[in-house]
Amino acid sequence: MSERAEQSSAGALDAVKWVLVTALVLVAIWGNGYYADVSPLYRALAVVALAVVAGFVALQTEQGRAFNQLRKDAFVEMRKVVWPTRQETLQTTLIVLVFVVIVALILFFMDWVLNGLVSWVIG
Repeated sequence: MSERAEQSSAGALDAVKWVLVTALVLVAIWGNGYYADVSPLYRALAVVALAVVAGFVALQTEQGRAFNQLRKDAFVEMRKVVWPTRQETLQTTLIVLVFVVIVALILFFMDWVLNGLVSWVIG
């Protein structure tokens, strides 16, 4: 029973944190418009500061922790990727370009022939 009480209190606390995140974002949007006469640099710094605080609060929720773990796992997977060498990239690009030119020539020839046939039929 205490586990269920912990989950409901954690869920309620997460809801409060999300309301705070929403409020911070809305304050950033409102403040950026309200203080339009203030230097854009100061407004941008204030928006960035509020975004950082909102992000920090969001990362304290269960969904935020799950998102952060997903981000970490994605970086681990990116380190495992074997990127092509410069030579492989150039060769593949050249093959694609040659294929595109060949297909373009084939389509041009087919269009030319069909245009000639339609012109001959129409008269």
